[in-house]
Amino acid sequence: MKKLYEINELLFAIVWMVIYCVLQSLANPLNEVIGTPYFVSAILSVLQAAFLFAFIWKNDLQKRYGLCKSPISASRFLFYIPLIILGTRNFRNGTAFNFNLAGTVCYIAFMLCVGFVEEVIFRRFLFNAIAKDNVKTALVILSVIFGSGHLLNLANGSGAGLTENLFQVTGAIAIGFLFVILYYRGGSLLPCIITHSAINVTSVFGNETGLTVEKRVIFQLVLFIITVVYTFILTKTFPKGKV
Repeated sequence: MKKLYEINELLFAIVWMVIYCVLQSLANPLNEVIGTPYFVSAILSVLQAAFLFAFIWKNDLQKRYGLCKSPISASRFLFYIPLIILGTRNFRNGTAFNFNLAGTVCYIAFMLCVGFVEEVIFRRFLFNAIAKDNVKTALVILSVIFGSGHLLNLANGSGAGLTENLFQVTGAIAIGFLFVILYYRGGSLLPCIITHSAINVTSVFGNETGLTVEKRVIFQLVLFIITVVYTFILTKTFPKGKV
């Protein structure tokens, strides 16, 4: 992997993205065979996250890939309050236990690792490679790729329906753009990883009872507005980052 990284960073990023998508697609049918929700998904995601972290740490790439504290004061980020709102979005309709204990533990482990893996692959590996030529193009491409990637849930046996998936895609594109700006302007990927993981993990406790399509549209619009406004503030008040 190190040789590939040194030769072509874009190809390196694409390889990691393909590996991630393939592993998650293979995990879903295996979860059903075993009978414990997200059991195989959790194992594969933990292994991939551990491998990624080891690669970054071994090659001293922590600062290059944003695994460090932002040099900018939290007050400049409005104390991350918009991120806290986004991170707790799944509690908009109350809480519930959607899996048994084993399934819940596996889901949490899986989603924690997904937050880390996706942020490193999409927000850093791919962004670093594409932004060398044009930062604005990289911002748009990465956001669309990240959001569109959630369409994979329609075909990989995750159980997500068309309506739910469309909500995921539109929300992921907006949040993906915010996260790229957040890292590019702030210099740290940690807020993105933490918020992404929080959104993922809390979804296991989200209460879907009585949550109509109309309510979901309203909630989605509110979150979209928060995301757009926060992105605008970061864009206008922060200096341009360095790739």
